[in-house]
Amino acid sequence: MVSKRSKADKKIAYDAKLCQLLEDYSQILIVAADNVGSNQLQGIRKGLRGDSIILMGKNTMMKRSIRVHAEKTGSQAFLNLIPLLQGNVGLIFTKGDLKEVSEEVGKYKVGAPARVGLVAPIDVVVPPGNTGLDPSQTSFFQVLNIPTKINKGTVEIITPVELIKKGDKVGSSEAALLSKLGIRPFSYGLVVLSAYDNGSVFSPEVLDLTEDDLIEKFATGVSMVTSLSLAISYPTLAAAPHMFINAYKNVLAIAVATEYSFPQADEVKEYLKDPGKFAVAVATVAVDTGSAPAAAAPKEEEKKEEPAEESDDDMGFSLFD
Repeated sequence: MVSKRSKADKKIAYDAKLCQLLEDYSQILIVAADNVGSNQLQGIRKGLRGDSIILMGKNTMMKRSIRVHAEKTGSQAFLNLIPLLQGNVGLIFTKGDLKEVSEEVGKYKVGAPARVGLVAPIDVVVPPGNTGLDPSQTSFFQVLNIPTKINKGTVEIITPVELIKKGDKVGSSEAALLSKLGIRPFSYGLVVLSAYDNGSVFSPEVLDLTEDDLIEKFATGVSMVTSLSLAISYPTLAAAPHMFINAYKNVLAIAVATEYSFPQADEVKEYLKDPGKFAVAVATVAVDTGSAPAAAAPKEEEKKEEPAEESDDDMGFSLFD
């Protein structure tokens, strides 16, 4: 007969398992497990089997094991996990892509009835239609201010009704009505709260960022750095091209206003002395570009007229001969 392990032995085994997982895995998802049953959790374990391991436990035990492991290994990065262990949470250790694992976890959600006293995670709307209930139940709907009518011997809801708002507690009447209608408005599963990757902790929204989002954010940051650098006249790699252009404009303005000159300024001064040269240059370019199509037009007309003349000569007679 196998003897049961004591609590101390279980704690030692749990501590060894958690420390080994911290040693083997560098990526961890911290998930909330509120209203998740054991059967549902078992299904999630099977779905993630292969490259991910789910570990549940008391927060105090997990915190203690993490501190012990950090002291033994000298790695303080694992201590970033301790503030995240609040409430009914678990750890998913994975060697796969964090986004893919997070999406896989989100697939395992189970519908649940509205229980009395439960805080609604979403708005609950009762759709219109036949309820299948007998007319004796109309008083029940009247208490909840739900408009109904009798249709073919059953109660029918006329318009959609917002029964429970998000954040409100479910009352006994609302729970009884949803139960009678067979509506399971809520769905529960593991919810990713945070992600840990080689010592860095970030929110799960970061996993949804695409390359285009990163490029857009990077461009916005470069633009802000450039604006700040130009405002305080502090040279940076992003602001350098703009600074050179502004400096060239200033030097060119000084050259135009004074006798000082340089090759690039000579051309500008020449145009300013005789603007007509610039107008002639523009007109010359316009004539060159417009003459080619104009010359091509008569040739096309000649080509169109030639086939008619050739056809008359080939036939050797007209219609009136």
